[in-house]
Amino acid sequence: MKRQAKKGLAILLILTMLIQAVPLTAMAGKEDLPEKILAGMTLEDKVSQMMVLSLRGWAAEDGTAQPLAELNDTVRGYLAYRHVGGVVVFAENCKEAGKTIRLISDMQSANRTGGNEIPLLVCADQEGGRVARLGDGTTGPGNMALAATGNPDNARVMGRITGQELALLGINTDLAPVVDVNDNPANPVIGTRSFGDDPMKVAAYGSAFMLGLHQENVMSVLKHFPGHGNTDTDSHTGLPMVNRNLAQLSVNELIPFKAAIDNGAEMVMTAHIQYPQIETGTYTSISTGEQIYLPATMSKTILTDILRGQMGFEGVIMSDALEMDAISKNFSTDDTLILTINAGVNILLPQAVYSAEDLAKVDAMIERTVQLVKEGRIDPARIDDSVLRILRMKEKSGLLSQTDFAATPEKVAAAEAGVGSEAHRKAAWDIMAEALTVYKNENQAYPVQVKENEKVLLLFTGSAYVGAGAYAEQNLKQSGFVPESAVFMNMVVSKDTEADCLAAAGAADHVVVISNVQSAGAMDPSKDAGYPMVIANRVIEQCYQKGQTVCVISSQLPYDVTAYANADAILLAYGSGAMRTIPPTSGAGSAFAPNLPAALGAVFGAVEVSGSLPVKVTE
Repeated sequence: MKRQAKKGLAILLILTMLIQAVPLTAMAGKEDLPEKILAGMTLEDKVSQMMVLSLRGWAAEDGTAQPLAELNDTVRGYLAYRHVGGVVVFAENCKEAGKTIRLISDMQSANRTGGNEIPLLVCADQEGGRVARLGDGTTGPGNMALAATGNPDNARVMGRITGQELALLGINTDLAPVVDVNDNPANPVIGTRSFGDDPMKVAAYGSAFMLGLHQENVMSVLKHFPGHGNTDTDSHTGLPMVNRNLAQLSVNELIPFKAAIDNGAEMVMTAHIQYPQIETGTYTSISTGEQIYLPATMSKTILTDILRGQMGFEGVIMSDALEMDAISKNFSTDDTLILTINAGVNILLPQAVYSAEDLAKVDAMIERTVQLVKEGRIDPARIDDSVLRILRMKEKSGLLSQTDFAATPEKVAAAEAGVGSEAHRKAAWDIMAEALTVYKNENQAYPVQVKENEKVLLLFTGSAYVGAGAYAEQNLKQSGFVPESAVFMNMVVSKDTEADCLAAAGAADHVVVISNVQSAGAMDPSKDAGYPMVIANRVIEQCYQKGQTVCVISSQLPYDVTAYANADAILLAYGSGAMRTIPPTSGAGSAFAPNLPAALGAVFGAVEVSGSLPVKVTE
């Protein structure tokens, strides 16, 4: 009996193992698909898969760059000939939902020519706030505003809305979220793109936004490893340096990246930044002849040893754009390819494409990479590792098995209805209302109470944002918060308009200054960029002398609050954007950031304010 019982138990264990093995075997088969595809690829195919094209526009006959809203024969032929790993689309390509989905469908169809079975990554920088590409989409309030709400679920909601709209268009990858910790107020390129200066808060909100994208099966790309928040140089125009060691990065910059990696991040984008206390390798700049440190994009220590080895990232590493001055002005093409790929980068973003000549340059880069591998200057194992990671990522997302990319009438209609839908924009508006922050309120200056026939001056320090004033006036009058007889004046501050602004302020019953500071230079009174703030303060001083209160809206970087000492009230909006249509109806150009319209509503009592400042400001 005991022997039979043991035999029966053994059979049961074998059967259990066999039953359990069925899905495991099937899964193993699926996992082998990328390896099977890799085994059948030529070296040229592999290198092509590592390249993602930035298709921005196309040169017209007169030489001007025009939007690439429809696929032309040259680009179609190139995608059919050279099966690159993906494309990046920009605002030029995404003005209208219907045209965008057809463009992307055509790109995927061209890529499948010749039996190619690897679909394209289709990427867009739809971060929200100041960086958004969908011309009729839901822009959202941006990262710093999301953090100001105090509720990370708002980041998840905006991530999901963003993912839904991207997916409707066939865009499967969002070059977001930015998880840089903005702890340098002088940072010229991150600013409100960051969730703030607290790494734990950035980790919470960044991961929440990413998980919102994942709910809609849109892949994410974390920016910009190992951190772009503590720079005072823009890598688009220079080569920044962060003089921190690994221990310092580990308790600050790396925390949000690690949190997102642990939550399933697929891709990480590198930063073109020097970290001399971590990467000590140097290079002689081709422009200046000076010795520079290898930036993170070219650092094996940072990408392979730290990101992969210490932080356990198994996904895909993507370079930032290699045409940016930080790289193109300092490194030769050969050395850019050699250093970047050997350091551990899997996907390269070569130069933006505006013409057949630009495509030829990209193709030359692919051919040169192939030759460098054959010469032994690029490790062929790095190529195979990169392509296998890319294929596994595409398989995991379901992209590798997708075969139908047709822009059917039903899909076009769904995109036109869903991208920038009323429900999505309302959700973004409600979240923005939670983000608005009162920094200062003295002398009962806020909210402004406007009476019949009174004059209201809205004084803008940036000309692109005047449309928000007209939209706010329309909303305020329709909702009854401002009488129909009230007269609104929208003026833009400049050296040429100083006298007119002072005169208009003197004649107005209420003055609201909309301060738009995009960089530290806009707060420097000795610079042209800082002059509008000088005039705005003269207006405030004039009002102060006659006992008239003034409200200031900080509509971009919140660090400008320290520059308006005599303002009675200051509200923070954490962002602004051009409003091209009043009201912003559906269609091309209807996308708008809700920040400034909501803030103007709050100034006049139409929107309740409950946000908190997510960065430190120094008085």
